[in-house]
Amino acid sequence: MGMLFSVGVGGGLGALARYYIAGWVQPAGATFNWGIFIVNISGGLLMGLIVEASALKLNLSPELRSFLTVGILGGYTTFSTFSLDSALLLQKGQYGLAAAYMIGSVVLSIAALFAGLWIVRVFYA
Repeated sequence: MGMLFSVGVGGGLGALARYYIAGWVQPAGATFNWGIFIVNISGGLLMGLIVEASALKLNLSPELRSFLTVGILGGYTTFSTFSLDSALLLQKGQYGLAAAYMIGSVVLSIAALFAGLWIVRVFYA
């Protein structure tokens, strides 16, 4: 129960941080989504800092580690988790699997989004 609470509270805080930071960064009238772009990059940086500091220096409990990574950073941006998973595959020398994961995640996620748009348009328009 402590793990679920840690992840849930962290996720809520991360989502609030994403909302406020993305809104604060985004210039009015910009066509490029700078807010989420910055959130994704900063989330990757924070994930790297937390994971490596946890491995080398910090002795974090599983609940605190999950609060920070799965909770806060997961709510802030799932891109940070995608980046960590990709980096771990690359560090293990699994280059083909890493490429498939990275390309597949991006291309198939966008394709799935378009499929969702199409389904709603066909069945609910």
